[in-house]
Amino acid sequence: MTAGGKPFYVKFDVPDDLVPKIYELIQTVRETGGKIRKGVNETTKSVERGEALFVVIAEDVNPPEIVAHLPMLCDDKGVPYAYVPSKEELGKAAGIEVAASSVAVVDPGQAKSFLESLVDKIKEIRGSS
Repeated sequence: MTAGGKPFYVKFDVPDDLVPKIYELIQTVRETGGKIRKGVNETTKSVERGEALFVVIAEDVNPPEIVAHLPMLCDDKGVPYAYVPSKEELGKAAGIEVAASSVAVVDPGQAKSFLESLVDKIKEIRGSS
């Protein structure tokens, strides 16, 4: 954990008011014919293959090394990403019964404009940090 109580791989803070929107995006993508990849292996592969449009990483992953490579990989590949506090909630949003430490949006379906506005907000946050 870093000084702020966040795991070492968390490179920036996502404002509390944005977190529910991130969960909502994942759920909307899933429900409107979009495509998501769930779990670290699937997320990593989709980023490496250039398929991922947006990656969500949970902050409560233990051990943190499981997802620690994702922010750097996303930065290298130019894929926007954000953090959410709960892998349980992320799993629910992704429509699975278990926790998901990360999720990648591969096809936003009908949530394309929702995704774009969220990515713009994340870029603003990162630009100011």
